Amino acid sequence: MVSVQTITNSSSMNMDKILLSFPLFLFVPFSSPTPAQGHYKVTSSHQPIVAAPGENVTLLCQVEPRFDMVDMTVEWSKPKGNGYVHLYRDNREVPDMKILSYKGRTALLTDSLRNGDIALTITNVTAADEGQYKCFIPKLNGQIKSSIVHLVIDINPSKKVTTEIPISLPRTGPDDLHGGASSPNRFTPLLLFWILLIFSA
Repeated sequence: MVSVQTITNSSSMNMDKILLSFPLFLFVPFSSPTPAQGHYKVTSSHQPIVAAPGENVTLLCQVEPRFDMVDMTVEWSKPKGNGYVHLYRDNREVPDMKILSYKGRTALLTDSLRNGDIALTITNVTAADEGQYKCFIPKLNGQIKSSIVHLVIDINPSKKVTTEIPISLPRTGPDDLHGGASSPNRFTPLLLFWILLIFSA
């Protein structure tokens, strides 16, 4: 007669074999792939951005690989200046630490932040805005947390090229001084010829 304990031990051993042969990937929770630690970086264009006074410009800068930046701190500053050109923290702009000349003239687009785009828009630029701008993500999980964008203000924009074709006017002779009308002096020799012809007949 088989004891109850023998049946129980046999069932336990069979269950262990089933669990060992069961695919382990089914126990791994599904999650979207994320970059490895230190893989994120801030990038920007190496070409300077040129604008004329009074124009609106966008300083391009982004995080790669792209991910949602809405909850991150974004700092825009001038390396040689005091304060921030634009400071985004806790899902909003912080104007208290902003350089006075930039108040009311800068903006980050929230929709763009969701795609890792941290581009800064500056309105009504002036010659004083020229220089280098640094975009910095202090809490970014990566080795490259900042990038530099160079803004050039062209205070002497090139002259517009005209498409007008210069018209060459004919030279004005003594006979054209009266609006192109013929001068009486042109008929004097002919008149004398007819007078001499009449009297010689």
